[in-house]
Amino acid sequence: MLRRILAAIVVLVVTATLVVLAWPQLFSLQSSPLIAQAVSLRGLTVAVAVVVAVLLGFLASIGRRFRRLGSSLAALFLVFALVNVIVLAGRGFGNSAPATTTASGQLTVLSWNTLGGAPGAEAIAKLALDSGADIVTLPETTETTASAVANLMNAGGHPMAVHTAAFDHISKAKSTSLLTSVDLGGYHIDTSRGSTSTLPSVIALPDDGVGPTIIAVHPVAPIPNELANWRSDLAWLSTACSGKNVIMAGDFNSTLDHMVGLAAGPGKTLGDCTDAASETETAAVGTWPTFLPPLLGAPIDHVMVTANWKATGMRVVESLDSAGSDHRPIVVRLQRSR
Repeated sequence: MLRRILAAIVVLVVTATLVVLAWPQLFSLQSSPLIAQAVSLRGLTVAVAVVVAVLLGFLASIGRRFRRLGSSLAALFLVFALVNVIVLAGRGFGNSAPATTTASGQLTVLSWNTLGGAPGAEAIAKLALDSGADIVTLPETTETTASAVANLMNAGGHPMAVHTAAFDHISKAKSTSLLTSVDLGGYHIDTSRGSTSTLPSVIALPDDGVGPTIIAVHPVAPIPNELANWRSDLAWLSTACSGKNVIMAGDFNSTLDHMVGLAAGPGKTLGDCTDAASETETAAVGTWPTFLPPLLGAPIDHVMVTANWKATGMRVVESLDSAGSDHRPIVVRLQRSR
């Protein structure tokens, strides 16, 4: 009798835990310690859950006294894995390259957290030139590296202006750079609206007041001693992405799960912005870390846009996993909405 009661308690505890991990926003726990980290890696949790289910099933098959409990737990982990697969499938596994045409009203955005410029200016510039990028956001990239990238792009026939924000000049992680094509007109940094807390973000405004506001972002990661700053950074991002003509890109250190509750209205993802990966059904493809296969990683690098822009294609670049950064670049094609 006691064994059955204990088994029932174990099943209930495991069920509750898996429900929270599968959909933490149901309980407003998506930003809680441990859960925030776990939900980032839905693909990896699927793999782990399947392995655990197989192991439990094997133990149940060879242990008569464990058979009922083991079979029940194995079934729970399989259901958990299936739920996560359904969520990921809904977000999209597509990884098609954006069209390479340059029709009127189109822009290409490249974002790459370079881990302090580890891939080198030549690799960054080559990707930007090959992609035809009009906007390049480079978290963890110093002004020196960004300027070198711009010089190479200028030599490649695609002149770019450099905008960098740095909290100090010691840690390369505390610099965020933004490159804008000169074809977009002049831009200047706006410091009046603040920034993210631990790592800098760049708000660039068009000199003529006509072009899009461009924001290169880098909220801090949700590590235990930075959780409060991470939450405040996401809240700041939701405020920053407001208005009618905003393009925001970078390393958000958050997935779609973490952004629940931060949208300004239905159909939005963060503030007034929608996620390009969601629009192009690519939101399940992981961009970090590069040592994990894309479908097991965390999709934490994003391009967000207001309603006057529509994402028509997105590609998570997997060919540069050994370039030195722990993030994969993303390339997004935008079309101005009518």
